[in-house]
Amino acid sequence: MAENIKLALLIDAENISPKYTKTIFDELSKYGVVTTKRIYGDWTKQSSASWKPYISENALLTVQQFHNTSNKNSSDATLIIDAMDILYSKNIDGFCIVSSDSDFTRLIMRIREDGKVVYGMGEKKSPKALINACDKFIYLDVNEKKEPKGSKKTQSKTEKRHMDLLGDLGKEKIDALIATVADHEEDWVNLSDLGNRMTKLFPDFDQRNYGYKKLSDLIKALDIFVVKVEQVNDNGAKTYWLKIKE
Repeated sequence: MAENIKLALLIDAENISPKYTKTIFDELSKYGVVTTKRIYGDWTKQSSASWKPYISENALLTVQQFHNTSNKNSSDATLIIDAMDILYSKNIDGFCIVSSDSDFTRLIMRIREDGKVVYGMGEKKSPKALINACDKFIYLDVNEKKEPKGSKKTQSKTEKRHMDLLGDLGKEKIDALIATVADHEEDWVNLSDLGNRMTKLFPDFDQRNYGYKKLSDLIKALDIFVVKVEQVNDNGAKTYWLKIKE
């Protein structure tokens, strides 16, 4: 269940497509209640017209920003000023900045200095500095991949998928997974604790980025850990534990 924290949603319309609107609100519903919803752009431009059907439908407050210079996202300054005003008002618990623009990196760092949580959302082209400045960063343009069908897949295809996963995840994240489990004082590590630790290390760590709906499925596919499952109540809730394979 999402915590009832109050979030301010600030969308850079000049940098993000309206096709992600549903994803933005679906994701935010997991983390809190959106009490402030603002979208920034030059609404006199034809290029902003694609956003208009989504604005009233989602009760977004439009903020007009005229272009005073060419070849520059002029919404940046207005969004930053508004974010600081909202921060000083003390009426919210966190922010969601929706943009792939690196210019918001310092803003996010400043907000977090005040102890507020920041969720970032953008496309995979987002610069690493912007991603790492956030508490959590969610890719809006990740294409879902179909999971293997087990016995219907040939061994060669299964091996290829495994190699693709290792490549997509990358050595840095795989090393961090192994180190986190290896350094744990207990023999078995709780999967949820591992996931929280990885998100702190890598704000864009999300099993969906690699084609898996559940973190447990991603961990099993890596074939690095021994995984055991405990049913914790009559409702079928499960707890996953893991340790490195010998």
